[in-house]
Amino acid sequence: MTGLNKTTVSSLVTELTERQFVHEVGLDSSGIGRPAMLLELNPEAGCIVSAEIGVDFISVIRTDFAPEIIWQHKESIDSKVGHRTIIDRAIALLDEAIDSRSASDGNLLGMAVGVPGLIDQVDLTVLFAPNLGWRDVKLGSVLREAFDVPVFVDNEANMAALGEYYFGAAQGRDEILYISAGVGLGGGIVRSGALVKGKTGCAGEFGHMTMDPEGELCSCGNRGCWETLVSQSAVFRHIRQAIEQGRTSVLSEMTEGDLKRLTIPMVVDAARQGDQVALQVLDRVGHDLGIGVASLLNALNPDLVVFGGILSLAADFLLPPMEIELEQRALDWNRTATRVVPARHGCDACVMGGVATIYQTILAQPGNAERVFG
Repeated sequence: MTGLNKTTVSSLVTELTERQFVHEVGLDSSGIGRPAMLLELNPEAGCIVSAEIGVDFISVIRTDFAPEIIWQHKESIDSKVGHRTIIDRAIALLDEAIDSRSASDGNLLGMAVGVPGLIDQVDLTVLFAPNLGWRDVKLGSVLREAFDVPVFVDNEANMAALGEYYFGAAQGRDEILYISAGVGLGGGIVRSGALVKGKTGCAGEFGHMTMDPEGELCSCGNRGCWETLVSQSAVFRHIRQAIEQGRTSVLSEMTEGDLKRLTIPMVVDAARQGDQVALQVLDRVGHDLGIGVASLLNALNPDLVVFGGILSLAADFLLPPMEIELEQRALDWNRTATRVVPARHGCDACVMGGVATIYQTILAQPGNAERVFG
């Protein structure tokens, strides 16, 4: 598969085993000739901590090197409390993840944090995160002062795309388009195992493509961005408008009349009960999703589109109308070459992408791991 000769492969595997990132697990005698040595990633090679700071939540995991999640915590936040309060809480949770290690977990190999915004990859500053209300927040510097380990910060959709490529629905694919739909809408592109970040590292901001110049005001300051049509906020806006216009919905009962308490799981539950407001809103958002994805298929020609974020919980209702738009709007050659699938890790795609970021760095140069991660 790699095109490398046996001697080179043996040398590379030896390098990995000497550093205990890989270990032998027995022989395979099923083939012809000498039995083959079976190898797997060594779970005890060390652990990795990964976090996502979302618009309304913080999620933190710790994995072994397999990687299996061995510690996890997620909690709601209010973005209005300010970036310093949110970062302090994230640091406290990261500390908790690290302090809960046992002796068998090994060394902490690194830490990664995903944020829904534009990241300066030189100093890991959050340049602009409109849905959080952050601008020029030196997140990387704060984390590096707090923790004596390698720290990585990236856009949450970029991390999620890498997570699905390494550990999820996009394994074995070369051209991946990841769409993350939550409070906002973002995306990531993986080409041959590497993220496509663009000149300034800000590629993939598909949510800010203009879809309707006279449309809703977006948090970025523009009007009619794709995320004003396809996002958690868009779903809730359409539902509130329908109920205010006199439509009957079980969502009124679920929220006890307070539509500010709406959640995507509630909307999905209502849709499964046959609630017409929920079904029609998801159908509308699904069509808007398809219009944008069709344009991206024509521009990028990926072989797989992975749909993630909190809206992926409604994939059963969003993907059928999206497919209708793809049939009508995407070029035949692009449409027939591409499948659209939900993210395997769902809302955990970003934190798994943080783990993938550490993996990619270690396995690309295992010889430097002791210096960088030791």
